[in-house]
Amino acid sequence: MAASWCLYQVATALRAVTVWPRGRLPRPQVPREASSSSPQADEWQIHLTDSCVQRLLEITEGAEFLRLQVEGGGCSGFQYKFSLDTVVNADDRVFEQGGARVVVDSDSLAFVKGAQVDFSQELIRSSFQVLNNPQAQQGCSCGSSFSVKL
Repeated sequence: MAASWCLYQVATALRAVTVWPRGRLPRPQVPREASSSSPQADEWQIHLTDSCVQRLLEITEGAEFLRLQVEGGGCSGFQYKFSLDTVVNADDRVFEQGGARVVVDSDSLAFVKGAQVDFSQELIRSSFQVLNNPQAQQGCSCGSSFSVKL
């Protein structure tokens, strides 16, 4: 429901002409078992950089993983939200590399499919970031929000 509300807010903010009734938002078709050799399988993947894998292995314990969500907001319309979690929901996709796991719900996956998750460490901050998001038209200078291609 929160994702539906966020999409409604963004659509209203962008003065979209299509208004979807509450609870009737179109859901993306996320392939559950896609062959790794098909182009569609790569499109619906999230790629993890080596620095992301290394940092996740350092900070997660046991069943913990990094959850990536897309929410309405930020200076460009949508924003990335990262959190540590231990519960995998029915509509989640799990991306694992080198023992590190990133989980994305199906609504958010439509906005980040084909992107890369990185861990960046700078003098003033350290953070997980989404890089090379093929679904993003443009982003803000801090890299935490983006607008989508229509």
